[in-house]
Amino acid sequence: MNVFRGPTQFSAGLACALTIGNFDGVHRGHRALLKQLVDGATERGLVSCVMTFEPHPKEFFSPEQAPPRILNLRDKLAALAELGIDRVVVEHFNTAFARLSPEEFVSEIIVKRLNAKWILIGDDFCYGAKRAGDFASLKAAGEKYGFEVSSIQTILENGERISSSALRNALGSGDMLQAEKLLGRPYSISGHVIHGQQLGRQLGFPTLNLAVANHLHHRKPATTGIFTAQVLGLSDKALPAVASLGVRPTVEDEGRVLLETHVFDYQQDVYGKIITVELLEKIRDEAKYDGLVALTQAIASDAKHARNYFKKKAYV
Repeated sequence: MNVFRGPTQFSAGLACALTIGNFDGVHRGHRALLKQLVDGATERGLVSCVMTFEPHPKEFFSPEQAPPRILNLRDKLAALAELGIDRVVVEHFNTAFARLSPEEFVSEIIVKRLNAKWILIGDDFCYGAKRAGDFASLKAAGEKYGFEVSSIQTILENGERISSSALRNALGSGDMLQAEKLLGRPYSISGHVIHGQQLGRQLGFPTLNLAVANHLHHRKPATTGIFTAQVLGLSDKALPAVASLGVRPTVEDEGRVLLETHVFDYQQDVYGKIITVELLEKIRDEAKYDGLVALTQAIASDAKHARNYFKKKAYV
């Protein structure tokens, strides 16, 4: 899969099948649309293309009120690659882009730069300044410029819409089973293992640390707490672990969001390596403890809980 920063002239006349959206989570609803895009592109002899945005438009307009990110950009791109998307255009969402009228968006971006011949969108798709463009106006533009427009209906789970909002609600409440149902896979976070304060090692629970939030647009993780987890990327199989995702209230007050994962019976130095941590079950919320002794006892209890989870799973 090729990734482009902005709708460059990469097409050079090569026509594409296009979908547009944030695709935060790449959940089952997104996957249904993306599968249809790939299949339709193949049938029409087109290149499949996804246009997404960085930052999320809501982060651009109201960063403090924006919803938490479900996936970082790396994980979103990895999910799109797994689905067989040929090309992804990551559009830098800024003032100039936000001011494009629906007509300008179609003529300048969709037609001239992306050379879209078939566009597949969700039934709630809007585009252009103030979200003034909709399916009807895009359909009319297609007749003018010579591209086809199709929509896909909302995917339902037990009568409820599968959406990024529903997924955020599940993650926010710590319902990892519901999140997994909506995603079609366990919720996971990937990143480079970074150096920490070595506190976990001192307490007898060395951790692999990932920076989850380090600037304004990523201050709020989709979920926080202590989790039963498993780690991919260190072995040919998933390794059982216990993980803490949050701001470490007992030992730090800088507000950084870290994912700290203690992999059971694992001691190798893997700094700089990219790993994926799947959060399988929420054990409890973060808590601030009165000293390192109490913190160590809590970690030991969490680790025991997680080990028991995997022991029970082995007998199912």
